[in-house]
Amino acid sequence: MAQVQPLFVSERTAAKLLDMKPSEFMSLVNAGALPRAVRHNRWDVAELQAIMRGTKIKPSEEFKL
Repeated sequence: MAQVQPLFVSERTAAKLLDMKPSEFMSLVNAGALPRAVRHNRWDVAELQAIMRGTKIKPSEEFKL
């Protein structure tokens, strides 16, 4: 049986994915180092993974047209 991979996760699960305590995770979110919840207090797993892998452009690095 295939394991289900969530697309969006709660604060607790997002922190667990990043191997940190929920309070540490929220400190980084509040500081702007990690994105805020997308909707219904859920974080986009793919976005968190891209940030941790260094493949997501940081907001200050986005191009302005």
